[in-house]
Amino acid sequence: MQEEDQNQEAAFENEAAESAISPEQHSAQRIAELEEALAKQEEKLAEQQAAVLYVKAEGENIRRRATDDIDKARKYALEKFSNELLAVKDSLDAALNVDAATLESYKSGVELTSKQLGSVFEKFNIAEINPVGEKFDPNKHQAISAIEADAEPNTVLSVLQKGYTLNERVLRPALVMVVKAKE
Repeated sequence: MQEEDQNQEAAFENEAAESAISPEQHSAQRIAELEEALAKQEEKLAEQQAAVLYVKAEGENIRRRATDDIDKARKYALEKFSNELLAVKDSLDAALNVDAATLESYKSGVELTSKQLGSVFEKFNIAEINPVGEKFDPNKHQAISAIEADAEPNTVLSVLQKGYTLNERVLRPALVMVVKAKE
């Protein structure tokens, strides 16, 4: 039995020796595995670099388009308003080209043109400031003088020039005369 065990051991060692890889072969195999893993990682890195460049280029394109849109918005912001004002200008020109006009026809033409301009202002949220009888507001009114009168002090007595607001923001304050307290 001992001899049989020895024979089996010898056969096993021979098999192991035949199937065993030499240290040089093992190193070469390991190097090949590492080179393959390195190639895969380099491929992934190249893909990631391409993705980063794409995102960077896309961001630059978005920034450029936004800048162009802002420039166009500034350049053409008044286009609609200007087109509406052209109709008012045409009415004024037509009034000036009338040969046989009377004072009444001029007056009615100017009134119509004023209404036309008023509708343009209304369309674009330009509102008139006409504060007669209102309390003086330095944010909307500019006092030219103060006059003693039979009214509550610090109220607007008369308007010398109307003011205007655009979307409730003052474009021009109204020039007013204010009631001052009697002494």
